[in-house]
Amino acid sequence: MSGYHVKRLGPGEREGFHAMNALFASVFAMPREYLAATPDEDYVRRWLEDRRNIAIVAEAGGDVVGALAGYELAKFEQARSEIFLYDLAVAEPWRRRGIATAMIEEARAIARQCGAWTIFVQADIVPEDEPARRLYRKLACEEITALHFDIAP
Repeated sequence: MSGYHVKRLGPGEREGFHAMNALFASVFAMPREYLAATPDEDYVRRWLEDRRNIAIVAEAGGDVVGALAGYELAKFEQARSEIFLYDLAVAEPWRRRGIATAMIEEARAIARQCGAWTIFVQADIVPEDEPARRLYRKLACEEITALHFDIAP
């Protein structure tokens, strides 16, 4: 892990939260979605205090070079939870150095601590997401049994 370190953001680490959003906006080329309506500081404080929300960053030289956002989901059919990895990104110059794997390993440690029975992630079926799918195939078993649908509220 030379040159960077991975950590979970905790309460009060609002700068890391905003840096995580900025990284997602840059890597995904989605500034409108991640930066146009940033939450106010009270919302950020409450989000970071809620241990069901997971924010993991990789830092190098004081900069966030990788980020993972996820959620612990309490299940209803059994007294257990699962972790959903919602977003994961690594800045271009820092790719292929084990950062994404290290952040997933941190998520695995969180999952063990909270007693989650599984961690799941979805990956888009577009050519530019093939590197992510290769990473997930390396770390997990692939299930091709579901489609993702967005339903407007």
